[in-house]
Amino acid sequence: MNSKLLTTIGRHRAGVFLVSAMAFAVGNALAATDPAHPDAKSPEMSYQGAPGAIDPTATKDFMDGEGPKMTKAEFAEAKEIFFQRCAGCHGVLRKGATGKPLTTDMTRALGTDYLKAMITYGSPAGMPNWGTSGDLTEAKVDLMARYLQHEPPMPPEFGLPDMKGTWKVLVPPEQRPTKQMNKLNLDNLFSVTLRDAGEIALIDGDSKEIVSIIKTGYAVHISRLSASGRYLFVIGRDAKINLIDLWMEKPETVAEIKVGMEARSVETSKFPGMEDKYAVAGTYWPPQFVIMDGDTLEPLKIVSTRGMTVDTQEYHPEPRVAAIVASHEHPEFIVNVKETGHVLMVDYSDIDNLKTTDIEAAPFLHDGGWDGTKRYFMTAANKSNKVAVVDSKDQKLAAIVEVGDIPHPGRGANFVDPQFGPVWGTSHLGDASISLIGTDPKGHPDQAWKVVRKLQGQGGGSLFIKTHPKSKNLYVDTALNSVEKLSQSVAVFNIDKLDAPYTVLPIAEWAELGEGPKRVVQPEYNKAGDEVWFSVWNAKDKKSALVVVDDKTLKLKKVIKDDRLVTPTGKFNVYNTIHDVY
Repeated sequence: MNSKLLTTIGRHRAGVFLVSAMAFAVGNALAATDPAHPDAKSPEMSYQGAPGAIDPTATKDFMDGEGPKMTKAEFAEAKEIFFQRCAGCHGVLRKGATGKPLTTDMTRALGTDYLKAMITYGSPAGMPNWGTSGDLTEAKVDLMARYLQHEPPMPPEFGLPDMKGTWKVLVPPEQRPTKQMNKLNLDNLFSVTLRDAGEIALIDGDSKEIVSIIKTGYAVHISRLSASGRYLFVIGRDAKINLIDLWMEKPETVAEIKVGMEARSVETSKFPGMEDKYAVAGTYWPPQFVIMDGDTLEPLKIVSTRGMTVDTQEYHPEPRVAAIVASHEHPEFIVNVKETGHVLMVDYSDIDNLKTTDIEAAPFLHDGGWDGTKRYFMTAANKSNKVAVVDSKDQKLAAIVEVGDIPHPGRGANFVDPQFGPVWGTSHLGDASISLIGTDPKGHPDQAWKVVRKLQGQGGGSLFIKTHPKSKNLYVDTALNSVEKLSQSVAVFNIDKLDAPYTVLPIAEWAELGEGPKRVVQPEYNKAGDEVWFSVWNAKDKKSALVVVDDKTLKLKKVIKDDRLVTPTGKFNVYNTIHDVY
């Protein structure tokens, strides 16, 4: 490669179109920041590149004469690499998502040699050095450089006939129990994602024993409960939904459906008089959401989310559906459309004449939760470094709040700050800060919708922050931090003494698991609010565990070990999930 080309690369690295192009999946991204790229944030790279669940063989391919020569076999191989490592950042159609666009007008102008150099050496803006690290051979680097100059393959759409072809009612409603047939304390039951096993574990919060292991879709993203607490809805990244009846003698799946090719979100109706009537799920591909019957998962209404971005007013063909919550103020589902930055308030009182209030927020909407009153939806626009505040009662945007680098709150944390009153908090992937936003416009108007306090935690790479109304502690994980000591522990702040140093709990050390990355992720309280559960998320071929901590003493209470606990990640307590306690 000539010196002129290398000079050009050096000048353009920070802004090149391949920023963060091929970050590995969260499940595989365990390495520290590469010393060759000290400015690259490994927590950000680890998070963004979650593998797609789309089957590469199902796409419609477009090889044309304008791109470099490729055989069909080469195209198929490159396509699989792209879907597994790149689509999570750049989108299936390469129009740009969290990462930059990789459309052919850009990639062909850069050319094969330039693309090869970028893939090989990476960039300070966050793209790993895939060639020099050994992750991609020289031949595969060349393969991907040529592939990116061909039109992106088009995955199939997924409409009503496709959904109905996967829909199964395994136990019809009339054949289900009319009362709870087991002796479980359902309010204190935990649904635990076993990510790489494609399963969930139901664990009794009282006895700490596994009740059942249930097969699900790939890498369950969330568990949600029906308003009644009877039904558990889980959705995998492959867009498969399981409806699990917790009243059965042994809780089992009673209905299932696949609503697309890739997904993250599911929710049920909660408005008084319409509890559990409908369920809703949002997909990454195709970009749409579907309203289903709450008892059977029968698909009833599909709505596309393709449209214009809120900032530049440009058309985006692949705006993915991120978080969905059910309003307590109106019969509405509140739907985050990620790339375009729209928050949709979808009125389900008459789905044949669907009414939607479209709120312009900020691009890259992701996760979030309610404030303490359950009126205001606090949602992170992660790559915009903002939190949007949506007033679900008045159905309008209340505020846009600037926070830290890549907020990732999960559902956030609500508590009363001793100086500033009610607040909602988020931690961040990109820095060590915890932003506390005032949420009481009537009682504390001067603090409302402002960052009233910034705490400093252990470091970046935080995925979840959590507290409880009966607790005086605020827990912050750092699961994706590149420093092993930080990713294997949590910071605990005393809410009454927020200026005091935090306490570090060595959760992974307490688990005594032996080898492996042992990342500690997602604090979750039991119903009583007197103990906190953590996942010690190890590699698939290593031992994992759940660690239970006494909230009052911050001492180890229990380590739950079982060979069936394969890569545990998210945990959802039934009572807290139903009642939005966080």
